[in-house]
Amino acid sequence: MSRGYNSNYSGRGRSHSGPKRYSNRPKKLNMKSFDPSHLVRKATVAPPLEVVAIEHEFTDFAISQELKRSIAHKGYQTPTPIQDQVIPHILKGKDVVGIANTGTGKTAAFLIPLIEKITNDDSYRVLIITPTRELASQIQTEMQGFAHGMKIYSTLCIGGVSIVRQIDRLKKNPQFIIGTPGRIKDLSQRRKIKLETMKAIVLDEVDQMLDMGFINDIKHLVGLLPRVRHSLFFSATLPDDVKGVMQSFLTNPITISVKTRDTLENIDQDVVKVGGRSKISVLESMLNDPEFSKVLIFGRTKWKLNKLEKSLRYKGYRISAIHGNKSQQQRQRVLAQFKNNKLQALLATDVVSRGIDIDDITHVINFDMPQTYEDYIHRIGRTGRMNKPGKAITFID
Repeated sequence: MSRGYNSNYSGRGRSHSGPKRYSNRPKKLNMKSFDPSHLVRKATVAPPLEVVAIEHEFTDFAISQELKRSIAHKGYQTPTPIQDQVIPHILKGKDVVGIANTGTGKTAAFLIPLIEKITNDDSYRVLIITPTRELASQIQTEMQGFAHGMKIYSTLCIGGVSIVRQIDRLKKNPQFIIGTPGRIKDLSQRRKIKLETMKAIVLDEVDQMLDMGFINDIKHLVGLLPRVRHSLFFSATLPDDVKGVMQSFLTNPITISVKTRDTLENIDQDVVKVGGRSKISVLESMLNDPEFSKVLIFGRTKWKLNKLEKSLRYKGYRISAIHGNKSQQQRQRVLAQFKNNKLQALLATDVVSRGIDIDDITHVINFDMPQTYEDYIHRIGRTGRMNKPGKAITFID
């Protein structure tokens, strides 16, 4: 931490037995009795993970030479553990449960074999459902990269953009439909997506979909799918409500669980006691430190983020905000700028705390306290990914 912003950490130097285990249920933060030291954790030196032997190269898989060339063109060399284990089962038509976190390569694990199935059967149609617009957009981008030049097309069906354009694109009968539960349900009710024609279905980040209140939409959509289908199910965790959806969704599935170290073990967690100082001034001191090179800053309200964005940009900081009032095109443009290091910092509401895979975020700053412990975990989980170190800082008044 830079000495310039006089952090006054609460809890520094105290003995901690390790990160506390948070309940799956959202817990309201009681600000009157809340102990800030609960958010003070040092990154732990964890024992090395068991090395998983990779059995395949991408060239070993029973896929077309054209697809192999696309994989190589994207720079993929050796499969990740989940790709190594999942791809052969999907190619064989097995239902799969994949237990893996974002950042383990699971998107390619289901896209590669599904693209191969389409190359062998032009009538093969795939529906992919995700919890957030941004994750759906990322999956579409990945799909387009793998299927480049193969005449395999997709339609992105998400809120925040014109449904009319999506309907026009659906008329072209794309092989992939990728979207969020609400928009997929809307288009299904309008008979623009005929779920009974889908030969494969992917539910991605299922635990997050249920956390976000999509369980009824998911059950409704699953009920409209053909009974004979290829079903793929990916989730970071398997709480009871997720198991309930899983059991009604799959037939004799193969379960693949990829062990990854708890992201929180890689994250230094600290609080900054503002103590009557201007939070913006404290934040500026941090942004002036070269260590803070790629920063995700969370605020509670759109209004406050807009005000903060205006103030910081006026002072010359490379910063933009993303929240629900931004159009989908604006959100995608800002995310691309942040991913490509054209922005030092991204201001966000909790809309981007779930399911977004942005590499090399150095710091997550909770400018405003999250509403629940669950929100806190999702926020800080944007750093410290793929076994890289990260830092999370929470402002306390």
